[in-house]
Amino acid sequence: MQLAHLSSEMATIIKQKSKLLIVEDEALFARAVMRRLQKAGYECEHVESLQNARLILKQFLPDIVLLDMRLPDGNGMDLLAEFVAKNAIVIVMTAHGEISDAVNAIKQGAMDYLKKPIDLEELLLSIQKAETAAVRSTSLDYSRQRNTHEAEGVELLGESLAIQSVRMQVKRIAQLVASNTVPPTVMISGETGTGKDVAARLLHLSCANSDKPFVHVDCASLPGELIESELFGHEKGAFTGALTTRPGLIEAAEDGTLFLDEIGELPLTLQAKLLNVLERRVVRRLGSTKERPVPARFIAATNRDLHEMSLNGRFRQDLYFRLNVMSIAMPPLRERGDDTILLARHFAAQTSRRYGLTAPLFSTAAINIIEKYPWLGNVRELKHQVSRAMLLSHQGHITEIDLALPMHPLMQSSSPIPGVQTTLDEAEKTILVLALTEAKNNVSEAARKLGITRMTMRYRMDKHQIKS
Repeated sequence: MQLAHLSSEMATIIKQKSKLLIVEDEALFARAVMRRLQKAGYECEHVESLQNARLILKQFLPDIVLLDMRLPDGNGMDLLAEFVAKNAIVIVMTAHGEISDAVNAIKQGAMDYLKKPIDLEELLLSIQKAETAAVRSTSLDYSRQRNTHEAEGVELLGESLAIQSVRMQVKRIAQLVASNTVPPTVMISGETGTGKDVAARLLHLSCANSDKPFVHVDCASLPGELIESELFGHEKGAFTGALTTRPGLIEAAEDGTLFLDEIGELPLTLQAKLLNVLERRVVRRLGSTKERPVPARFIAATNRDLHEMSLNGRFRQDLYFRLNVMSIAMPPLRERGDDTILLARHFAAQTSRRYGLTAPLFSTAAINIIEKYPWLGNVRELKHQVSRAMLLSHQGHITEIDLALPMHPLMQSSSPIPGVQTTLDEAEKTILVLALTEAKNNVSEAARKLGITRMTMRYRMDKHQIKS
């Protein structure tokens, strides 16, 4: 998860002490500041005038500048823009009666201001807060750039009525929300691999806040012992190992979108806390008494039946109803008709561009097998199989041999499987049993054969009451 990775990077960066430049004409005060900051591990330089500050910039590029407003050869404001242009954090130091100058400095890029006389411990705390804020801002800017890059070309491909209906729902939901209102929560349901994450990104890009962060949280992959801290954040010392204050992913979404993928995997113990965030639109970090506003849009996705889970006590009913304000159901690939071939050709062309290969053609037999194959892993399985076939194909042709798809009962042209009704549920159960038999009851191996994840395999086994 990218933002979680960025958070760990943030902690590492903050530990690396910054280089400071003190621009101050009161020598005694400057020496006291230098001693305290050097004791804290910072590399410091001191100059007493604007002229000397400009000279030292040629050989010493500071991360942080402590800038006095009144200097012998001018006003600190005259140098502020030069420091800001070099991406330095500027903390203004001002005497009583110069607050208006300090406010003006903030507007022009200064991070903070302190009023003299300055307590050295307060100064140190201000520097540490400025470092944290700057790194967090850099991380979120990177996240926005990364998500903008990833979002290029995000679309729900297909011409079937089922996928056209999804596109229409996305557009309608996006139009419902004005920029100054609390956006409704959206629930996206569907089997694994149907493109729930693509629908979520498309909804984000269709809204007025498309330039804001899109934070994708995979609830199934978050480590159990850290999931609360990852989502809600924590204060320094909130628990063993909490060496720094860290905002959670809910805060990181700012006024963009928080996408809670596989929400059905969220532990019951945290569901009440998430419900409180959705109801009151505030979040409180672990170890903190301060509540922070939450303007983000929430989109949840699941491949499980949350309604049934709520009836069985495995998911909170009140959270289910709160999440399911607006809903989008992603259709399985087997219900999308000719979209299967359209998508297969798209993924083949995509792979050919990526690896500089000749655009491929599908043989008639390959098209037939693609049309008949049940694609239990849906669009994701199709993409992986076609990409693999594209890399193995010869002379720009993809054959049924290149696809290497196993034979399933649903692909047989003869009528009913002996002794089994031809409903979709029964056919799916038969396929699962056959795969488990071939894999000698090895669930992971059976899932691999079917092109689905082990978690999905377990879910479908539970659904059909199949024991391994």
